[in-house]
Amino acid sequence: MAKPMSKSATIAHLAQKTGLAKKQVVDLFEHLEGLAIKEAKNVFVLPHFGRLVLGNRKARMGRNPQTGEPIKIPAKRVVKFRLAKSIKDAVLGKR
Repeated sequence: MAKPMSKSATIAHLAQKTGLAKKQVVDLFEHLEGLAIKEAKNVFVLPHFGRLVLGNRKARMGRNPQTGEPIKIPAKRVVKFRLAKSIKDAVLGKR
């Protein structure tokens, strides 16, 4: 299995491809992160990549893996990222 691309490798690659300084790429990611956090309560769309949405997960019964004892897992809000169809198709080789 291939090793995942590190944060510094991603920044270096984008800086080299765009001609921006690494600091500018880092600033862009920081601003994008802040905007995503601020707008996630509605729906944050990252064009051509996907959308960040809030969802509710229902309460359910689970099992303690060590003891096998049933436990109640409470309902909670979760953050989900839904990939754009074009990304899914490209990654899964459906093009």
